[in-house]
Amino acid sequence: MKEGKFITLAFETSCDETSVALIADGREILTNVISSQIDVHKVFGGVVPEIASRHHLENINTVYKSAMDEAGVMLEDVDLIGVTCGPGLVGALLIGIATAKAVAYAKGKPLVGVHHISGHISANYIEHKDLEPPFISLVVSGGHTHLVHVKGYNDYEVLGRTRDDAAGEAFDKVARVLGLGYPGGPRIDEAAKSGNPHSMEFKRVMLEKDSLDFSFSGLKTGVLNYINTQKLKGREVDVNDLAAAFQLSVVEVLIAKALIAASVTGEKKLVLAGGVAANSLLRKLLTEACEKEGISLYYPSHLLCTDNAAMIGCAAYYKYRDGLADDMTLDAYPALAL
Repeated sequence: MKEGKFITLAFETSCDETSVALIADGREILTNVISSQIDVHKVFGGVVPEIASRHHLENINTVYKSAMDEAGVMLEDVDLIGVTCGPGLVGALLIGIATAKAVAYAKGKPLVGVHHISGHISANYIEHKDLEPPFISLVVSGGHTHLVHVKGYNDYEVLGRTRDDAAGEAFDKVARVLGLGYPGGPRIDEAAKSGNPHSMEFKRVMLEKDSLDFSFSGLKTGVLNYINTQKLKGREVDVNDLAAAFQLSVVEVLIAKALIAASVTGEKKLVLAGGVAANSLLRKLLTEACEKEGISLYYPSHLLCTDNAAMIGCAAYYKYRDGLADDMTLDAYPALAL
């Protein structure tokens, strides 16, 4: 380890990934160990909270030890402890928080609780060393769809959010109906590559004029109605075509709203974050749209799109730098607002 590095030890257990990372100076990954539960939950078609919590409890010490060994860092070298405190599954969050608090208390280290969405946005600071606020961030995942005006490292204004299903949630539900399995996002993305997105059209829900909110429940219902209608008529449903048409309808709404947000705020930087940020069509079409509008687009690598502790460590570093440390009363907040 180089002299003078500020080391953050971070924990992420908000859903079904148990992750521990060590970050130097906020943006340099020393290690980012992730233990996924996808194989555990796919038999149920989605995450089962009680099972997720149990596996976090079983995995957390092993993942922690692996991270420390891989980075070659002693706990005495750590300057800060960061942990996701919400939103997320309450039982899952508590495992990470209890572990982080125990380490912080035992070694007298400062503790910082991190908002999960702030973590996703911060993944881009790791990926793009030159990126600094202000900018617009489109955060799209299984649990969240937000448009955020990031005015500073810890200064967020939510411009819009989903009123019902998150985009990733809609992907999961449609994939389940199509028999593509879990997780739905990657399965829809792959199937859509072999489909014709214009073989059928689904409504693009933009809501009221000037609204930057999202709504995907109607689209999901539209897909279900289309499938049922085809079955009643005795027609086969082309899964690839349907996946492509559905995916395009989601992506076009996301892009349209993101560009409106950039326009009304005057920002010329757009940051993509969250699990759905790995979607190939979203990346392609958003890149083309941003180039046309003269907007600089940033997005993380696939690994940093998923839930991981490195992004939490980065966010914790910037919170601590701004004097926003927590104490041993830190708790889990499953519905924590940004």
